[in-house]
Amino acid sequence: YDDLTVEENIDFFAGIYKVPKSLRAERKSWILGMSDLTTHKFTITRSLAGGWKQRLALGCALIHQPPIVFLDEPTSGVDPISRRRFWNLISEIAREGTTVFVTTHYMEEAEYCDELALIYKGRIIAKGSPSTIRMDSMASDLIELAVSTPFEAIDALENSNLVTSASLFGDGLHLTVEKGATDDDKIKEFLIDKGFEVYSISRTRPSLEDVFVHLIEKEDALTEREDK
Repeated sequence: YDDLTVEENIDFFAGIYKVPKSLRAERKSWILGMSDLTTHKFTITRSLAGGWKQRLALGCALIHQPPIVFLDEPTSGVDPISRRRFWNLISEIAREGTTVFVTTHYMEEAEYCDELALIYKGRIIAKGSPSTIRMDSMASDLIELAVSTPFEAIDALENSNLVTSASLFGDGLHLTVEKGATDDDKIKEFLIDKGFEVYSISRTRPSLEDVFVHLIEKEDALTEREDK
């Protein structure tokens, strides 16, 4: 609650969750230390930065030592440094035996989880550890390409038979090709013949975002065929 201090919020939730009075001081001390809020315990919550508020919210959720915690997009609107620190807290809590169930739109955050379920249009389209999902879901090789005029390069590549997909990734492209079916040099020669400058081309390990995009495209293609 914004109009309470950090300490008052912790005391309030300790009462809500019926934490025995004999344990409250110990639990409060643990939460303040875990969330690095000891020096802010008398601070009015509304004056805390977003990352600090999220740590306080996590601490209040853990005051009664639950076996499982549900966190719905806990780092939404939080700066990258605070997000990293928050995930360090989640990892610490998980190591101590609490099951943490998290929803997130950040694929790089999903990498921290032991088990994942990727959801698209309300359906689970992949499930398992990050490494298992990569191995089971990507039947293609991934190529990272730096090229002049990327948008035009996408059009050229998608109209060739060299790649199965091409998409923007940062200021370059990610291409998927059937395993062992296309040599990198063939792609490079094709683009040079079309008038593009190729700055670099290399095979790379797919990120979860690559896998998710690949699975979505696969699902959409299947739906399109079924509709016909």
